[in-house]
Amino acid sequence: MTKENQSPKDQNTVITAVAQFLSTLWMEGEFRDQPAYLTEIFEEILKTEIGDDLDLRTKMISCIKTSKMLAKALDPFTDQEIEKASLKIRNI
Repeated sequence: MTKENQSPKDQNTVITAVAQFLSTLWMEGEFRDQPAYLTEIFEEILKTEIGDDLDLRTKMISCIKTSKMLAKALDPFTDQEIEKASLKIRNI
């Protein structure tokens, strides 16, 4: 990380972008179910010839893992708490 990336302004920009992402994700809904949805989709893909690609399988597993991590991180909070926090951070 370079020094210019460590400035408070840049940190606020990153935090604001993450808050925007979470707010958008919250509006889309069903983010808590995304890991299960991805798993179901990828299990079907694995049954096809396309699913026989090792690189694709690795990417699918990575997507599921990331989705599970996000759902786990946000699990303790209600949708309303996530929305309220996202709006508060975006207004900084």
